Amino acid sequence: MAVRTRSSMTDLALVAVFAGMLAALTLAPAIPVGALGVPITLQTLGVALSGMILGPWRGGAAVLLYLVLGFAGLPIFAQGAGGLGVFARPSIGYLLAFPLAAVLIGFLTRLVLRRISAPALRGLAIFGCGLAGSFVFIHPFGITGMHLVGALPWEVALATGALYLPGDLIKTAVAAAIAVAVHRAFPDLAAPRLAMATPTEERASAR
Repeated sequence: MAVRTRSSMTDLALVAVFAGMLAALTLAPAIPVGALGVPITLQTLGVALSGMILGPWRGGAAVLLYLVLGFAGLPIFAQGAGGLGVFARPSIGYLLAFPLAAVLIGFLTRLVLRRISAPALRGLAIFGCGLAGSFVFIHPFGITGMHLVGALPWEVALATGALYLPGDLIKTAVAAAIAVAVHRAFPDLAAPRLAMATPTEERASAR
């Protein structure tokens, strides 16, 4: 029981720390891009790191906690935004995609960690995991948001979305390099926690 409690507390702490990291990354200057001025930020770096390092559920929970705090009114989104008013911004699609992307990136990264041990191949594969989250969720949701909320024609929204691709490639590569180093130092970090303590641990905790 004591081991299970310590595990839960560790998980909660990691979720809170990574949610805080996401909020801190928005302090970096944002670069407005395109007709709607949806900015390039470091948020996607934080989303990728959350999934790659924490795994799908804790990584997704960290990003979801970040969004909940921002929707509740804390000014922790890009350019100091916060509150329910962000739903009227053309960048809302990107925000809503973040937790889904973190879950997918975390799930794929967990598979990579189980099957690939060579550092170079592992880094390349984790980079691919980050791109999967970006191309499956972040870019489609972001483009849709610019079309529906920003009233951009689809072709203009697609062209605007393409402006974010070079930066995303760089941020994903940085996240993959960091994740490889972290998992080398802490190989059990992304593994699911044991649901039960071993008999030795149970006897020790009962003393």
